[in-house]
Amino acid sequence: MAHHSTILSQLLQLVDRHDFRKIEQAGFAPKRKYRTLSRWSQFVAMMFAQLGNRQSLRDIENHFDAHSARLYHAGAGAIRRSTLADANNSRPAEFFQALFDRTYGRCAAVAPKKKFRFKNKLYSFDSTVIDLCLSIFPWASFRSTKGGIKAHTLLDHDGLIPAFVQVTDAKTSDIEIARTLSLPPGSIVAVDRAYTDFKWFAQMEKSRSFFVTRLKRNISYRVIERRAVRKETGVTSDQTIMLDGPKSADCPIPLRRVGYRDPQTGKHYVFLTNIFRLCAKTVANIYKQRWQVELFFKWIKQNLKIKSFLGTSKNAVLTQIWIAMITILLLAYYKWRAKLGHSITEILKLLQLTLFERRNLYELFEPPPVRQNMATSGQLSFNFNMF
Repeated sequence: MAHHSTILSQLLQLVDRHDFRKIEQAGFAPKRKYRTLSRWSQFVAMMFAQLGNRQSLRDIENHFDAHSARLYHAGAGAIRRSTLADANNSRPAEFFQALFDRTYGRCAAVAPKKKFRFKNKLYSFDSTVIDLCLSIFPWASFRSTKGGIKAHTLLDHDGLIPAFVQVTDAKTSDIEIARTLSLPPGSIVAVDRAYTDFKWFAQMEKSRSFFVTRLKRNISYRVIERRAVRKETGVTSDQTIMLDGPKSADCPIPLRRVGYRDPQTGKHYVFLTNIFRLCAKTVANIYKQRWQVELFFKWIKQNLKIKSFLGTSKNAVLTQIWIAMITILLLAYYKWRAKLGHSITEILKLLQLTLFERRNLYELFEPPPVRQNMATSGQLSFNFNMF
C-alpha cells in the first residue's frame, strides 16, 4: 500500500468495494442518487467513529473538517452532521448487515483454525443485552422503566469472530433466534442452559448439526447405556439417555449425558449433547470454550461504540451496531494478513492514534529501523523496539 495515503484509507481498502457496490445494486440502490453524502461516505464516517472512539456527530464533523485534505484516498470528504444523521435514520441498516455477511466470508477464509483436532466447525451462540434509556429510545421498551436491545451472536471459533448477528428487542427469547440458525452440516454449537428446548435439539439432529449444553436439573430422563470413564481426566460419567416427561416426544432421539468435575475448581458439571463420536473429555472442553462468546461481548462493549449511540432512531442504532461488527472483522483480517502477534486491543489502540497519519499500514507494528552510532571503539548498532 502506498505511503502517501492515510492509515484510515488503507484500512478501508480491506473492504471489498466491488462487494459494496454489488450489495447496493442488488437491493439497496436509492431511487435518486444521493446528492451530498454517498453510502460509502456514510460508512467511512461511521467506521471512523468506531475506530477513533468519536463521541458525537459533531465530533466526526470536526475531525473530517480538520483532515479534509487527507480524506480523498478514503473516497470521502467533509461532511455535515445533519446530513449524516439523516442518512443513519433513513437509509436501511440492512445494507450494513449484508456487508457484514460478505466481510465475514472474506475473514473466515484466512482465519486461524480452532485448537481442537476435530474437523467440524465449532461455534458458540449466546446473546447480550444493550441497555437503552427509555425516554430517548422509546421504541426499545423492555421493562416498565427500562429499554434495551439484544445482540444474538454466533461466534466462530476459527479466529473467534462473529459469524452471525441478529439484533432484536430485549424481550425476544434466545431460543426463538436459535431456531433460525442455518449451519453447515456437521457444525457443533456450544450454548448455555437458556437454549434447552427439545424441539430445537431434534431440529439440530435432523439438520446433521450438533449441540453441547448443560443439563437442567429438572429434566427427566432414563439411562439406556453406561460407558466406562477415566476418572483421572475429570469425567465422572458417560451415558446414553432418552428424555422423559411430557415434552419428551418433541425429541425422541438418544442423547448423551456427560458428568465432569473441574480439577481446578472442584465444581461438577453435567453436559447434554448429541455428539457420540468424540470422547467425553472433549465434550467438556467444547463447553468450556463457550466462555469465548462472553469474552467477545465484554470486548466489544469496552472497545467499540456499542453502548452509547450517535442517533436515537432504531435504524440509526442498528446501523451503528452493524458497522461495529464490521470493524471487529476488519481488525481481525488486518491482524491475520499482517501476521501480527499483537492483540486486537493493542492494534486498535495504536490505530486510534494514527488514523490520519501517512504511513504504511503493514509496517505500522514493525520496529523502527536500526539506528547507527559511531563510537571510538568501532561501529555500534542499537535496535529500539516499539514497545
